Amino acid sequence: MNGFKKGLCKEFMRLIKIIAVGKLKEKYWTQSIAEYVKRLSRFCKLEIIEVEDEKMPREANAADIIAGLKLEGDRLKLKIKDRAFVFVLDVQGDAATSERFAETFRHVVENNSEVVFIIGGSTGLHPEVLSLANSRISLSKLTFPHQMARLILVEQIFRAFKINSNETYHK
Repeated sequence: MNGFKKGLCKEFMRLIKIIAVGKLKEKYWTQSIAEYVKRLSRFCKLEIIEVEDEKMPREANAADIIAGLKLEGDRLKLKIKDRAFVFVLDVQGDAATSERFAETFRHVVENNSEVVFIIGGSTGLHPEVLSLANSRISLSKLTFPHQMARLILVEQIFRAFKINSNETYHK
């Protein structure tokens, strides 16, 4: 596997975006993510965009859920540029190893000026948003809170840069 040259992200990619449904409120999540954003700053600019989640009735039926997903999806779509490479976190997506994700990520970074990761809310993502995906990825077969999924994703992006730069950290 070819390693990243120092500063490859800054040369080939202007921005990585994570667009997520819902806000992080707990300080421990925001502090942990901020640490990885700081670590990533030597590789790229990482922007995290939060869109409002739809409040669902306690006894939401399928129509309520689809309507809520549509509204969330419309908010997400407004944040994605036409030429961006879009990864969607999807429980049905590809569950790759860190090494395989790093290899895919390297290829995407080298060939796209903007990369977007989309994280849905607790009820998932509308089919229109799923259809925007160039790649659907799963972090695990396990279920995580969406706040934790965001942290795991940021850590895996950092890990991918470290792997691709042939730097220690990974093992």
